[in-house]
Amino acid sequence: MTRFGYTLMTEQSGPRELVRYASDAERAGFDFEVCSDHFFPWLAAQGHSPYAWSVLGAVAQATERVGLMTYVTCPTVRYHPAVVAQKAATLGLLSDGRFTLGLEAGENLNEHVVGERWPAVDERHEMLAEALEIVDALFSGDLVSYRGNHFQVDSARLWDLPDSPVEIGVAVSGPQSVEHFAPLADHLIATEPKQELVERWDATRADAATGPSRKIGQLPISWDPDRDAAVARAHEQFRWFGLGWPVNANLPTTESFERASGFVRPDDVAASIPCGPDLDAVVEAASAFWEAGFTDLSVVQIGDERQQQFLDEGAGPLLARLREAAPADAA
Repeated sequence: MTRFGYTLMTEQSGPRELVRYASDAERAGFDFEVCSDHFFPWLAAQGHSPYAWSVLGAVAQATERVGLMTYVTCPTVRYHPAVVAQKAATLGLLSDGRFTLGLEAGENLNEHVVGERWPAVDERHEMLAEALEIVDALFSGDLVSYRGNHFQVDSARLWDLPDSPVEIGVAVSGPQSVEHFAPLADHLIATEPKQELVERWDATRADAATGPSRKIGQLPISWDPDRDAAVARAHEQFRWFGLGWPVNANLPTTESFERASGFVRPDDVAASIPCGPDLDAVVEAASAFWEAGFTDLSVVQIGDERQQQFLDEGAGPLLARLREAAPADAA
């Protein structure tokens, strides 16, 4: 069956709250939990951005059953890929094998903080491909030296590894990124329900003689008993979402996102994000993902304000509706 996840949105909640939400989301019945990995929030109104890897370490101890995942980490500018490999292996151990490493080519918003230039998209894809090679080599437990066009590794080895290598998902948005990364990763990650991405991903992996993979999507919602309050919160904190990947990847600061999304109206947000208490509207939006071939879908409940109420009152009924509607052979 399709697996349904819960998003630990580091941009909108503090670290202690996130760990509590993770525990409550497991009790509510979610199958897995994903965690964003940011240095900045998208908009100042969100107001948070704790270190995702510390949060995940605590979540690994606060939960027992749910899968855990970064959604997603950029292993090229703010982090060196060798350090990402070490962090992921440690999470694999702390979670008893429940952790999946989700990777991406990154956003300027989070990566500019270390003072490096922000590369163009083709170069970012080259860097990510090299990072994947380094991470994969280190997961073997061997001593690794590497000389690439973008990264060097000098006699590195991971001393603490889980019994099975951590599986890797990569975020893709179009044909170029699929061709680059389908042979190098285990799973597809995407935020839009594009069937052509899934089909191209599977075809590319078949040509490379790789095994089956998960297709992991994400759906923002603004659950609230009061629809007007739900729309207002979604507009305040998530109006950047519709700007599109080319814009979101390149803007450098929260102020830039404030200005770029200044023309977005509450009605525009409500037309693209399910808002209010109507669970059928969430199911309808979610159905686009399994119809496109996605096997996993993580829900983002927008805003910290109603997060606990969503977990206490909304999550259980929503999961029941989603599982009733989803096809039994999705995964």
